[in-house]
Amino acid sequence: MTALHIASIEDLARLLPMVAAYHAEEGIQSDEAHLTAALTPLLEGTPLGVAYLIGPRRSPVGYIVISFGYSVELGGIDGVIDEFWIRPPVRGRGMGMDVLLGLVPALAQHGLCGLSLEVDRENTRAQRLYTRAGFRLRDKFS
Repeated sequence: MTALHIASIEDLARLLPMVAAYHAEEGIQSDEAHLTAALTPLLEGTPLGVAYLIGPRRSPVGYIVISFGYSVELGGIDGVIDEFWIRPPVRGRGMGMDVLLGLVPALAQHGLCGLSLEVDRENTRAQRLYTRAGFRLRDKFS
């Protein structure tokens, strides 16, 4: 099982370059000041979301951010995988699947009723991962 650690403010210096790398891959415009302002509440324990480091805490290989909301349809707290990134050299080794298969049941034990995500239509590799992990397309939503 791939190690997951809830990130804290002490992890900001480890998290910033990974988030910047993800944003560069996805063509998302951001700078260090913006990322610091966006990540700090998560790392300080806001109830609106959580960031996890993937792999060894001192030298993580990736991260995942879950944002929390509420759904009447689902009957309670729901989550959205806001960002999920693993360093390119270690992709394809099963860590992404380990993260999803470990995290989803753990979040459910803490009351999460549903978890959703967005994935680029062109990112077939990520789509295959999510499908294998049990995520399904909700066709009636855009």
